Amino acid sequence: MIITKTREEIELMRESALVVSRTLGMLASEVKPGVTTKHLDKIAEDFIRDQGAVPGFLGLYDCPSTLLTSVNEAVVHGLPTDQPLKEGDIVAIDCGAVKNEFYGDHAYTFEVGEVTDETRQLLRVTKESLYIGIRELKVNNRVGDVGYAIQNYCESFGYGVVRELVGHGLGRKLHEDPEMPNYGRRGRGKKLLEGMTVAIEPMINMGTHRVKQLSDGWTIVTKDGKPSAHFEHNVAIVDGKPELLSTFAYVYDALGISSDEEDEFRVEKFVL
Repeated sequence: MIITKTREEIELMRESALVVSRTLGMLASEVKPGVTTKHLDKIAEDFIRDQGAVPGFLGLYDCPSTLLTSVNEAVVHGLPTDQPLKEGDIVAIDCGAVKNEFYGDHAYTFEVGEVTDETRQLLRVTKESLYIGIRELKVNNRVGDVGYAIQNYCESFGYGVVRELVGHGLGRKLHEDPEMPNYGRRGRGKKLLEGMTVAIEPMINMGTHRVKQLSDGWTIVTKDGKPSAHFEHNVAIVDGKPELLSTFAYVYDALGISSDEEDEFRVEKFVL
């Protein structure tokens, strides 16, 4: 059952999402060759708690960490390790936080030093597909419209769209209805409703869409060993249209880059 939210609840969810946004922005300055993902995990936990929130993943489903850190061919759910990041790696950092009883949950894939042009394109297309999907999140559309938009765009570049893992509704639980696949058919699936709050998160592979789970019981990797990218936003339907609750602006500020991708989804009263 889809649990729609009131305007007041959506504003509380925005606070939770922004805890994660600020945490990803802080981590953006820390991701570099030689740094371990365990170090990133420790400073993320402290940073979240300093904001009056608690880590959303730690302990949930027996998760042992605050962050899920997926390096190179890891798609999602990578556990932090003592292995230093290397020049040319990519690392997808997925982070959750709970504040005011609501979850925030979003992700960004970072370049570690200089990456190849091929890898940079994968990251660019995956992030673009996130916004292409968000544009379809509006009243009277259906879940399949969002998935189709993401799939069609990414497959036009020859990339694999992961099937086994999907986005989801978000609220007082990390995973609510509906599931939000990154593939689908137009006009199919559950109807999108005013007040819906979801996490949209394309997981896109440079090669095959097929994946497998490692023996740690968490990490999902591509079957062909090629890199994968993951970007995620929290979005509400307000006045029939998509409204971002999370933002990459803190990441962009830390990295010294500019982007207007989010402008059309921002609320005028929302000041970063």
